[in-house]
Amino acid sequence: MAGENDADGAARTGTVGAVAAPDHDVVVVRPRKVLIAAWVGAVVIVALFVVIAAVLRTAQTGVFFRLADQVALVLLGLFIAGGLLLVARPRVRADAEGIEVRNILVTRRLPWSLVERVAFPDGASWARLDLPDDEYLPVLAIQAVDGQRAVDAITRVRALHTRYRSRS
Repeated sequence: MAGENDADGAARTGTVGAVAAPDHDVVVVRPRKVLIAAWVGAVVIVALFVVIAAVLRTAQTGVFFRLADQVALVLLGLFIAGGLLLVARPRVRADAEGIEVRNILVTRRLPWSLVERVAFPDGASWARLDLPDDEYLPVLAIQAVDGQRAVDAITRVRALHTRYRSRS
């Protein structure tokens, strides 16, 4: 429950479940289970590639591995782990002005006036923002696998949408 205090001591920012001042609501959401899985997977991959690189030089495989081969193998493991960590990148930050959706590669900031609906369709893996002209923006930070945490997040984002869309 992160928060910053202004001169009055009121909470200005909050994560899902945090209480914030009514006129200063900021909702920040990140996926929980995917984040944990991505970090565990990345650590396992790096450890595995380091162990393989260390064993290659001492094992009799019929091929002569040099230090450069070992370093390259570790770097390859780091690149694969970095790619896996991209799935841990999604985040949503919603406030009075609009919503910022950071997915795996792209970040978009939209004013509430452009968001027609904050939706979580039946059977969907993640939420989405319905936009004009039958377009939508997936919100990978709010994922069904997070259970009640996803319900709390979508409820808070919908409340902000309802409150601030009417002001736009």
